Amino acid sequence: MKRTVSARRALGQHFLADPGVARAIVDVVSPTPRDVVIEIGPGTGALTGELTRRAGHVVALEIDRALVPRLRGSFPTAEILEADARTWDYRAVARPPGGRVLVAGNLPYSVSKPILGALVSARTAIDEMALMLQREVADRVAAAPGTKSYGALSILTQLYCDVRVALRVAPGGFRPPPKVESAVIHLRVLPVPRVTDVEEGRFARVVRAAFAQRRKMLANALAAGLGLSVEAARRAAEGAGIDPGRRAETLTILEFAALSARL
Repeated sequence: MKRTVSARRALGQHFLADPGVARAIVDVVSPTPRDVVIEIGPGTGALTGELTRRAGHVVALEIDRALVPRLRGSFPTAEILEADARTWDYRAVARPPGGRVLVAGNLPYSVSKPILGALVSARTAIDEMALMLQREVADRVAAAPGTKSYGALSILTQLYCDVRVALRVAPGGFRPPPKVESAVIHLRVLPVPRVTDVEEGRFARVVRAAFAQRRKMLANALAAGLGLSVEAARRAAEGAGIDPGRRAETLTILEFAALSARL
């Protein structure tokens, strides 16, 4: 038990304890007997039980070795793996005939962004996701242009997925209760990215550079982040039909794609 507590603290993990919230999270992706669900961070099994009742097969990834035997004993029909969700190969799960590959989980807050990045990278193997995150992070992932929460995380996720905040969860739904509010985001992987003619590595570098100093005007932020002269960054923005005096948070994904092409 001592190791479990220490592992939980190291990961910033708070176990879901409200069965009503568990049902609501599973409802976001509505698994059927034709579907496979990958669960991230089953913990004490609040989601696992609901998933095994509704999905055709559940693959649960648990990093805490002490919890794995308990989960296997409680959910013998699920495939419980001791695994790190940041590095696990999501493409290893085959899409069932006529069914979907879904992901659900209460992500440890301290590593939620690396896990989200891994899932987005494996998007071709996934259909939908329901992910519990710290509310602030969830709002950032789902944010629209022109808002304070909008940033690189929003763009690099929404390039490939439709994203919405599906529900909010109060601290009392967890054991131990976190000091922050939580939210569940629903991601539907798009059949094709919103922009198909973009070089992904360059696009990501441009977006991150633009938001690295988000209070600066676009040309100045790009110059600092990409090692360009301000004049070169200004010309690239103007060539893409974008006012170089704008701020990064006002640009749409399509505008960033045009800017990336110019740079």
